[in-house]
Amino acid sequence: MDILNSILTWVMKKRIHDIELFIKYPHDVQGELFKKLLEQARHTEFGKKYDFKSIGSHKDYAERVPVQAYEQIFPYIERLMRGEQNLLWPSEIKWFAKSSGTTNARSKFIPVSPEALEDCHYKGGKDLISIYVNNHPESKMFSGKGLAIGGSHQINEFNPNQESYYGDVSAVIMKNLPLWAQFIRTPSLETALMDKWEEKIEKMALETANENVTTLTGVPTWTILLLQKIMEIKGTNNILDIWPNLEAFFHGAVAFTPYRELFKKLIPSDQMNYCETYNASEGFFGIQDQKNSEELLLMLDYGIYYEFIPFDQINQENPTVLSLAEVKVRENYAMIISTNAGLWRYNIGDTIKFTSLEPYRIKISGRTKHFINAFGEELIIENAETAIARACEKTNAIIDNFTAAPIYFDEGSRGSHEWIIEFRQQPNDLETFKLLLDEKLREINSDYDAKRYKDMALVAPKIHSVAQGTFYRWMQKRGKLGGQNKVPRLSNNREHIDDILEMLSIKA
Repeated sequence: MDILNSILTWVMKKRIHDIELFIKYPHDVQGELFKKLLEQARHTEFGKKYDFKSIGSHKDYAERVPVQAYEQIFPYIERLMRGEQNLLWPSEIKWFAKSSGTTNARSKFIPVSPEALEDCHYKGGKDLISIYVNNHPESKMFSGKGLAIGGSHQINEFNPNQESYYGDVSAVIMKNLPLWAQFIRTPSLETALMDKWEEKIEKMALETANENVTTLTGVPTWTILLLQKIMEIKGTNNILDIWPNLEAFFHGAVAFTPYRELFKKLIPSDQMNYCETYNASEGFFGIQDQKNSEELLLMLDYGIYYEFIPFDQINQENPTVLSLAEVKVRENYAMIISTNAGLWRYNIGDTIKFTSLEPYRIKISGRTKHFINAFGEELIIENAETAIARACEKTNAIIDNFTAAPIYFDEGSRGSHEWIIEFRQQPNDLETFKLLLDEKLREINSDYDAKRYKDMALVAPKIHSVAQGTFYRWMQKRGKLGGQNKVPRLSNNREHIDDILEMLSIKA
């Protein structure tokens, strides 16, 4: 296995030169990609509608093609799922990534072209490994297996007579992986793609407990469940007793900060490495490329052309849309993408901020529709996670999950925020935790602070500490168990929080 590790490490490192090229010439790479995308799609129905052939600049593109939400592009996707082709992209679309629909209440189906699989999703996975082994030349990751926690897929019932499928993007990727990649991963493909989540965790644990697992890949929440199940089976509270060569966890989908302390308890080793990715159903966007920084390198040669809307213009009918060359550091932007799967000027619903322009590095700051702004406080997910992490640190608490929503003004009462928090380890004092959470939010969000001043508009937050497993039961109740489904952190209405409180029979 040492020879295999050496060969694969050498192969992976060869990509570093190409990454250095787009770091050095970002605008050239994006400009060429922009022209190539329009050229390839000029004869599609969408390309003809907006006359891609005559678009010569970003200015032309921005003036002619409107920014698309899922609702605008769905009629094309629905037709694709029924078997029509050459609508958004010229290649045959047989796969669709099913998203949990965090931007809307319903699920979304994102087309996955052969080019998107090969030049975006696979390329992102390979680059993640390339960057990791380049940063950790001592790595022995290929001397064992990589454990990947994925979703499930099924036949596309809208077009059952043709070979067409949809599922979590992780399942779409796993199902289409090349043989060499299948060889170095665990569990079996059959188990990895199971759809019944409770049975899946059990079977994954049984299959992988006796493997030599060196890396983990997945969403933190579901990875924790799997690790706990494996340790329960083996009768230990240290996963390194089972997998002594475990060296890295590649994670994404939700912010890692709230889970960091819990992972340190489950994997008590200073040698364990954590590497964040920014990948979604729509594409693979960023990779943590530095050992001691959580910033993500924006990957510019994956068949994705980037544009950005300033946060304060997100809800405007005709917002200013900036090219990569026009962005500034520390500003919040909604990310707009045009891709090699036919998503044109598509608003994915995420907000990011640039931490560096040379090279272009970012941090995910939240969702365009996942925030609380019931009183003008403009609380975004980044604020919430920063404050939660601070309160946990100061009160020796560890959390599993949380969600928050506004408490609206009522006769004789002021507004507030209501939090439901599931602690893995309870804080020393819940009241102190609440004070620290509120204090940190006031420190990092001036709008929140202004509304909290002398309790004039907002009073101190209300916190419910709930039993372990609460969010799991709630997601199960909603039919949302699985790798791509995430607990909504913040909501500007009370739909989610009232549903949880009702489940727990807690009076709001």
